Amino acid sequence: MNYSDIERMALLMRQKILEVSHHCNLSAHLGGGLSMVEIMATLYARQLRYDRTNPRWPERDRFILSKGHGVLGYFSALRAADIIDDAVYNTFQTNDSHLIAHPVMNMDLGIESSNGSLGQGLSMAIGIALAAKKKKQQFKTYVLLGDGECNEGSVWEAIMSAAQLRLDNLVAMVDYNKLQSDGEAGQIMDLGDLADKFRSFRWDVHEVDGHDIAQLVAAFEAPKVADRPRVLVAHTVKGKGISFMENNNEWHHNRLTKTNYDLALAELSVMAD
Repeated sequence: MNYSDIERMALLMRQKILEVSHHCNLSAHLGGGLSMVEIMATLYARQLRYDRTNPRWPERDRFILSKGHGVLGYFSALRAADIIDDAVYNTFQTNDSHLIAHPVMNMDLGIESSNGSLGQGLSMAIGIALAAKKKKQQFKTYVLLGDGECNEGSVWEAIMSAAQLRLDNLVAMVDYNKLQSDGEAGQIMDLGDLADKFRSFRWDVHEVDGHDIAQLVAAFEAPKVADRPRVLVAHTVKGKGISFMENNNEWHHNRLTKTNYDLALAELSVMAD
């Protein structure tokens, strides 16, 4: 896909996020789902190798959502990529649904891992990438973390391990939206210069605007650096695309009323024109 096609996919994903959040009539993690949309659209439209008709294809690239509460950004990408259909997608947070508030592994729906407790996804991705190396398989493993999640010590153990193991088939992305459940990330645990921290651990680092498709594509498709895992430190806006949600931590986890739903859809309609 070209850049404009990916932008249209991102817009569709935001519309789908709003629709399903309103339809379920429950609180949902809207802010962090919206901040990761362009990352996920670029990943599923242009980077990941997969077969939508065979989600278990052995040669597929793997994607692990480590910030598990970002399911709205994940499930909407699976829908936009036609891996799941509306009949499945619209069951989000309803009785007996496979799509709940955090991902539950379901290979037939393209969901590679279960995740709820933060700080676990990078370690899982390292295990998958290491297995691929040992088996001489060519697929890549991608993993998306949150910046608040990077407060976890397990994340930094994994960052050290990935470099030590020379996993140049591993790509991490950090949704760096500067907010977490309890407030401003920098006030709770200041990460300092996150890109420099990754560099000091011998990662191939690309610092980008996480809503700029061209920057994301350039970072994903930059020449491979042998023996180094890659990370995209993607600066994003929590609640991106909806003015009353942007940088408003009340929308970390909240219920979308009919009034707010109509206001949000109207804003996206203007963007589509």
